[in-house]
Amino acid sequence: MNKLAQQFGHSLQSFVDDEEGAQVIEYALIIALVSIALALALRGLTANGGSFSTFITRVGTCLGLTSGTTC
Repeated sequence: MNKLAQQFGHSLQSFVDDEEGAQVIEYALIIALVSIALALALRGLTANGGSFSTFITRVGTCLGLTSGTTC
């Protein structure tokens, strides 16, 4: 019985010490934070009464202009 308790304790300790899943969670949190920041930034860029498609059209127009003109 004592040997069984020792094996269980060892298995429990190795489970607690395992950190492989921690990196996946950290990357998921970073991706979530960046996604929220991008959504807020796009919302701020389209806040002038326009929609997102209007914003994309405006960017496309600006990118298509020659270098001597301003957008």
